[in-house]
Amino acid sequence: MRITDLLDKRSINLNASPKTKSEALDMAVELMAKSGKIDDIESYRAKVYAREEESTTGVGEGIAIPHGKCSAVNAPGLAAMVIKDGVDFESLDDEPVKILFLIAAPDTKDNVHLDVLSKLSVLLMDEDFVAKLMQAGSPEEFLEIIDGADEEAKSIDERLEKEDDKPAKILAVTSCPTGIAHTYMAAEGLEKAAAKAGCAIKIETRGSGGAKNVLTDADIESAECIIVAADAQVPMERFDGKKVIECQVSDGINKADELIKKALAGDAPVYKSGTSEKKENTSAKKSGGIGHKIYTQLMNGVSHMLPFVVGGGILIAIAFLIDGLNVDMNALSEAERSNFGTITPVAALFKTIGGAAFGFMLPVLAGFIAMAIGDRPALALGFVGGYIAANGKSGFLGALVAGFAAGYLIVLLRKLCDKLPEALEKIAPVLIYPVVGILVIGLGMTFIIEPVMGGINTGLNSFLAGMGSTSKVLLGFILAAMMAIDMGGPFNKAAYVFGTASIAAGNYDIMAAVMIGGMVPPCAIALATILFKNKFTKEERDAGPTNFIMGLAFITEGAIPYAAADPLHVIPACIIGSGAAGAISMFFKCTLMAPHGGIFVFPVVGNAIYYVIALVVGTIISTVCLGLFKKKIA
Repeated sequence: MRITDLLDKRSINLNASPKTKSEALDMAVELMAKSGKIDDIESYRAKVYAREEESTTGVGEGIAIPHGKCSAVNAPGLAAMVIKDGVDFESLDDEPVKILFLIAAPDTKDNVHLDVLSKLSVLLMDEDFVAKLMQAGSPEEFLEIIDGADEEAKSIDERLEKEDDKPAKILAVTSCPTGIAHTYMAAEGLEKAAAKAGCAIKIETRGSGGAKNVLTDADIESAECIIVAADAQVPMERFDGKKVIECQVSDGINKADELIKKALAGDAPVYKSGTSEKKENTSAKKSGGIGHKIYTQLMNGVSHMLPFVVGGGILIAIAFLIDGLNVDMNALSEAERSNFGTITPVAALFKTIGGAAFGFMLPVLAGFIAMAIGDRPALALGFVGGYIAANGKSGFLGALVAGFAAGYLIVLLRKLCDKLPEALEKIAPVLIYPVVGILVIGLGMTFIIEPVMGGINTGLNSFLAGMGSTSKVLLGFILAAMMAIDMGGPFNKAAYVFGTASIAAGNYDIMAAVMIGGMVPPCAIALATILFKNKFTKEERDAGPTNFIMGLAFITEGAIPYAAADPLHVIPACIIGSGAAGAISMFFKCTLMAPHGGIFVFPVVGNAIYYVIALVVGTIISTVCLGLFKKKIA
């Protein structure tokens, strides 16, 4: 099969002039539909946009290769556009796109077209080839240029297959989530960079058609360095003890020279199977540095924690809804109001199950952060540290510290145990790591982290008690802002305890400010994941809307995964919006006699209309701040 077999002249536009990225994608999809290879144009369009949300297909140098693979495609196809004036495509190098090829791939096991598409991807890295396409005067000439280049070019996998017995000095593995274009473009970039540097290289490509040119044990044994340019899972255990550079697949395209230079210089850490973090599809951050490692370790905990937050939070919200529909809040005593969510038997059941899920949230966060650093021996230590944080005063901030401490404690123990006699070294994973590790992490949490955070908590309570007679608006801002600082930790608990104590003293306006401060962060994050999609990962966007439910039910913990993943940008944004909502609530003298429940206790809120306004304004402020503070996902 040749490239021109996939490209119909009806699907070529040599004078396209889209003004935006979305307009360019829509024009390309319409061109693809003219070839008759799409059965359901809207389903295919949705797939193309979904792929684009994962990461931009603007690969740089004025080239974009968007693609969609789904059952709506009846036959593999291409559509092409020449955009002489260029269009902003959020490309990896921020340059405007001038040549765009849209790929349509059927969702079948027959992958014969993938070799053709990989060949096109590689051809597009040739500046002369691209220049000729830009100057084509007709679709027929455009096709002739492609056909001529196709005649001379071998597929990337054919070229990468080593024909001599000389071992390669440098090895590489390239892979992307869809395995259609970026995998092969990264391989081409690395091959060219190696040739320029005068060194031999062997590259394993892991595309949709499976692994090609697979690295052998002999290849790995003789290699000086291995480059893993991948945004998808790659088998890493085989590289144990070798110098390995891990990076995004886009770096193989745009930073190939830099990677080869680094590999030749031996400037790479030695990979230890089971102790190095496993490669994840975290295109949100740049790869290779300490920051990237910390981010991947953190996200390992956040991604495993997310199901507990969502599942538990929604079930608790349902419990509040059931009580809200079946109980007259005005007829309840103060003691009964404090049990809102467990008053009716069915609500109590949902609350118990949801609470059980929430109970695992922080141990899971800490455990899987630790596991990303120290592998399975660190999991138990992280769970113990996270449990102590969840049941103590340090909250999710304490769990974060516990996770990293547990992981690096295992790394330290492993190094110490390497010096033991062989007989003792073998029992380290089943005896020394868990016993010594759990003891040390428990002592560290008990005597260092918890006392420090407890002291902060006590100080905050004293500070708030002293503010009661000063400006109520300022007090409302501070209390509500504190609800957003750590979302369940000492700051949050100090404000909440102060609010519930104020109910007993008859100061219902304080509890109103506290609750609205806890409702804003999840609501703002949910709205931000919809309005600023390029600021969040796909997993975060998918889970975002559930935060509306949790936020409206006063379950601030729904925001924890987002705050944990990017605390320096998310927490300040939430603090500003929550503080504003609390101040507005105090200004309009809103009151609340129930200590929990969110919108389900709004019937007992004094000045409810202004309370809703405060919630909306605070949510909008935090949403805008999230859009301004957070960086785009690259």
